[in-house]
Order: sequence, then structure tokens, then C-alpha cells
Amino acid sequence: VVGSGPAGLAAADQLNKKGHRVVVYERDDRMGGLLVYGIPNPKLDKRSVERRVDLLKAAGITFKSGVTVGTTVTMQQLVQDFDAILLATGATLPRDLQIPGRELRGVHFAMELLTGNMKTLMNSGMYTSHQANHGGVSSPCSLSCAGKRVVVIGGGDTATDCIGTALRQGCASVLTFLLVPEHDTDRPASNPWPEYPQIFKVDYAHAESAARLGRDPREFCTLTKAFIGDESGQVQAVRAAKVRWHMSDHGRVMQELEVVEYPADLVFIAIGYSGPEVELTTQLGLELEHRRTGKVLKTTGYATSHPKVWAAGDCRRGQSLVVWAIAEGRDAAKQIDMHLRREKRKKKVQRSMTNGFAPLPNPWGSQTHLSNFDFT
Repeated sequence: VVGSGPAGLAAADQLNKKGHRVVVYERDDRMGGLLVYGIPNPKLDKRSVERRVDLLKAAGITFKSGVTVGTTVTMQQLVQDFDAILLATGATLPRDLQIPGRELRGVHFAMELLTGNMKTLMNSGMYTSHQANHGGVSSPCSLSCAGKRVVVIGGGDTATDCIGTALRQGCASVLTFLLVPEHDTDRPASNPWPEYPQIFKVDYAHAESAARLGRDPREFCTLTKAFIGDESGQVQAVRAAKVRWHMSDHGRVMQELEVVEYPADLVFIAIGYSGPEVELTTQLGLELEHRRTGKVLKTTGYATSHPKVWAAGDCRRGQSLVVWAIAEGRDAAKQIDMHLRREKRKKKVQRSMTNGFAPLPNPWGSQTHLSNFDFT
């Protein structure tokens, strides 16, 4: 199993219960993938993840951390050494924002903040939400928001986690830019149940910002146009245009209005992920396909274009929820188990044929039929 996130751990657990010898590879220094370094402590206490990994180790699963499959170990080596390979690497390739000033210092992808912050906290022994985050104690993370003016671009869960992390590190201010308009608190008639409710919501980081800094951090209808830097190449502001949405014969149309500059010492891009990293796929020539969420591994069920390789989780379906990754890991494990059992039966028959054990002949002759017998 390549990847120790929710899909990888779920698959490893199921395959181990079926009696297979399971090895999990992880390139980070700790097992858990997204569960450890991608989700902040307020959402998931890391002791829960460590307890689960310890239980899986005790059950017989082998974990190898600090191993980058594709570099430390090639995919060809895994194909030679194992009967089946499950790719559960996630969709870790972030979407970029190619606008003027993108090369400036201080402009980062969101996961640089989240991963760096969690590694620093866990290396310091602060595993729990209370230890790490109570009181807004500034983190010694190399990418620290302490005393900085922070701008987050994006409005999803990752952006919200960046806001919460910046607040806990003691930022001076934090704003997040969303291109969409602010929704009403009540569901509109055009958005009936059971559609996903398009209503105004307040997440944990939004409430914290209001409590600590006196305002909701969201700037709706805001289109990021450029990053502005000083003479040394450090970002100092974000130029954005306010927009208005209106309906036309061709659907919703965006109209740009006034341009505003927002001061910023740190900017984090959190506009989603375009798919899995391609190094692993190219080594075996695995086929990819385009979906709404980006480019993902092409599968039939969970089987890829290589007869020994399966895929599950975000690398197969695109960025999604942890519960979906767990479900996919379990389903993929079921398919792998069925495949391995079929292969085992084939090999058993082949060995029997090789050793001279042919099917027994019909002792009654080839023309024997029940109609030739008198059963009276």
C-alpha cells in the first residue's frame, strides 16, 4: 500500500484481516498522511491517529515511513516484490494561481503552512488540541504567521484551516478571498432539498476570527488580480477586484468593479487540488483521465491499466472527504483480495497440471448418458 492516509490505512486493515501480508509505505516521517499533517488539531486529535496505527502494527501490518515510492523505491521494484499494489497517494498536486507577482517571497501554497505547523507541534510533543492551540500561543514553525498580516485565497476547508492556524500562531490580521457572493441564511427556492444547501455558514475559524479580531475574515465577490512586492521581492499587498454576479441568457456572468489593494505579509493559496503527483504514474505508464475535480488515475472498478496496480481515494476520485477515502480503501481491498484468491487458485491448478495430475477420465465412457440406465 503506497500512502498511509485514510484510504491506505482502511485498505491495509481489510487486507490484513483477510490473511494477506501487508506493507504500507509513507514518504513522511509519520504514518497517517492527510490525517496527521493535513488536518489541524482542532478537527482531529493526533492521538486518535497514532492509536489506530499502533493497533494496525500490533495486528501484523508492516509500516515503512520516510520511503518515497518512485525515488527511494521504484514502482518496478514493487511490482517485482509484491503480488498487488494499491496506490492511495491522495490528490496532493495543488492548483496554482498564475497571476503577476506569484514568484514573490511570502506567497505559499496552503499545505506548506498546515504541514509545517503540524510537524513543528508534534515534534515539540504537543499532540492535543488543548496543548497546541489553547490560548493562541505562537508556534515556532519556520513559516510563522505571528504578528503578520495574512491573506488566504479560497473558501473551502483548507482555506478555513489556514485561517484557524494563522489565528493560533498569533497573526495581526487575516482575510480570505472568495469569488462567490455571500449566501442568505435561508435556503432559496432555487436550491431545494435534497440539493446541497447553498446558505451562509460560519465555520470554526470564522467564529474565532470574529472573537479574536472583531470581524468575519471573509471577503466575498473578490477576484485576486496580482501580488504586489517591495524592492527586495517580498510580498506586501494583494491587488483584487470586487465583482458583481448577474444572470444573462448564457447563465451567470461576472462583472468586475473597483480594484482594492489589501496589505499582506503572507499569502496562502487554497483553491483546491488538480490530482495526484505524476511521478508514480509515469514509471508504469498508468493511464489518467480528466474529471471535474482534475486529472486522476483511470480505473475499472479500482483496477488501473496495470494488472498488478489498484488505486483508491483522492488519487482515483479527485479531492474529496475522509469518509469517502475510507470507503474506497475498503472497497479496493475487497477487489484486491478477490483477485489474489483467483490467482492463487489458478496457480494451484497449474501446479497440478505440471505435476501430472490430469482430470480423471469418465469410467463409464464418453458416450455415457443418464438415459442409458434403468433406474427401476
